[in-house]
Amino acid sequence: MSWARIWAIFKARNMEFVRDRSAMGWNFAFPALIVAGFAFAFSGKPLDMYKVGVLQTTGAKPDLVFFKTDYIKFIPQRDREEAIIAVERHQLDMLIDTDNRRFWINQSSPKGYILERVLYGTLAQLETYTRATVTGREVRYVDWVVPGVLAMNMMFSALFGIGFVIVRYRKNGVLKRLKATPLTAFEFLTAQVMSRLWLIMLVAVLVFIGTDYFIDFTMHGAYLDLFIIFTLGSLCMISLSLLVAARVRNEELAGGLLNLISWPMMFLSGVWFSNEGIHPLLQKVAQALPLTHLLDASRAIMIDGSNLAGVSSQLFILLIMTAVFMLMGAMSFKWE
Repeated sequence: MSWARIWAIFKARNMEFVRDRSAMGWNFAFPALIVAGFAFAFSGKPLDMYKVGVLQTTGAKPDLVFFKTDYIKFIPQRDREEAIIAVERHQLDMLIDTDNRRFWINQSSPKGYILERVLYGTLAQLETYTRATVTGREVRYVDWVVPGVLAMNMMFSALFGIGFVIVRYRKNGVLKRLKATPLTAFEFLTAQVMSRLWLIMLVAVLVFIGTDYFIDFTMHGAYLDLFIIFTLGSLCMISLSLLVAARVRNEELAGGLLNLISWPMMFLSGVWFSNEGIHPLLQKVAQALPLTHLLDASRAIMIDGSNLAGVSSQLFILLIMTAVFMLMGAMSFKWE
C-alpha cells in the first residue's frame, strides 16, 4: 500500500468537489435552509391543540372553568346543525351548548374523548390533589429534528457522492485508465472514503455551528461524543455506497438503487417524525437501517444527555454494518 498514491487520489477527488461550486454550495445551503425553516415554522406561541365550538344563542358569556383551559380554541357558533356537521367531519373536536347543558363529540375522535374527560373534570372534582411544578427548557421540534436533517444530508452526500461518482468513473473509462497504473483497488477505495468522510464532517460541523448560533439547539451531551457518532454513521453510509457502486456500470441503475436505499431510510428511520407510531413490522425493518441507529444515538446524546457508553448498542451495530459493507464492497469491486 502506498500512501503517496492514496494522497494523490484523495487530493484529486477533493479538487473535483471544490471546483463544482453548485454542488458544494448546495451541500452547505440545503441543511441550513431546512433547519432555519423548521425553526421559523415552529417558533412563537404554541398552537391550540383542540377546537371547541360554543353555541351562543342568548349572547351571555359562558361561566365555566372549562372555558379557561389552555390550548383549547373556543369558536363561537350560531347555527347548531352546521356546527354538528362540523363535529361529524372532525372540523370541530367538540360542540358545547351551555344554555341547554349539552355537548356533542364524534365517537371516533380521540380529541373528542380527551375533551369530554376534561369537561367532566372541570364540572366536578371528586378528589383533591396537591399541585407540583417543575422547570426546564422545552425541547422544541427543531431540537428534535436537527439530528435528522444533518444525518439525512450525510446520507445523501455519502451515497451519491461516492456511489454515483464511482459509477460515473467506470462509465467514462476513468477506472479503466487507473487500472493500468500501479494504483490498487484498496488504495483507490481508501482515498475515496477518506475524501468523502472529511468533506461530510466539515459540512456537518459548519452547518451545525452556524445554525446553532442563531437557533441555540438543546445540547445536554458532549460535542465530542456527537462528533464520533456522526463520523461513524457517515463511514457506515459511505461503506454502503461502495457496495452499491462495486459493479454497477451505468448511472441510471446506480441512481435507482441509491434512491431505493435512501428514501426508505429517510421515512422509516425517524428523520421527520418518530417511528414509534408506525406498524410494528416497519419498526423491525427500521432497525435494519443504519440511519435509524445513527439518529437514535445522536438524539440520545443531544436531548437525553447520554454518552458513548449509553449508546454502545447503536455504536456496535454501526461498526458491524460498516465492516460488512466495506468488506463486501471491496471484494466485489471491479474496475470495468
